[in-house]
Amino acid sequence: MEHQWTTKEMLSEVDKALVSVLVGGQSYKIGSRQLTRADARFLREFKNDLTAQIAREENNGLLDDTFVAYFDGR
Repeated sequence: MEHQWTTKEMLSEVDKALVSVLVGGQSYKIGSRQLTRADARFLREFKNDLTAQIAREENNGLLDDTFVAYFDGR
């Protein structure tokens, strides 16, 4: 049976991948083999999306897409 990832689990894995890229570099080569990790920009965008999704899930949608306007009575 395949594991169904939660949003928080995916966020944790993205954080680990970002650390790997930032600490170990985008790619490296050992002998004739080369490993290229995920693009840091993509990982950051994915992290932002996951963080927003978690915020929506925890907020239950209350006040989503709500804007505040201030009119000073001129």
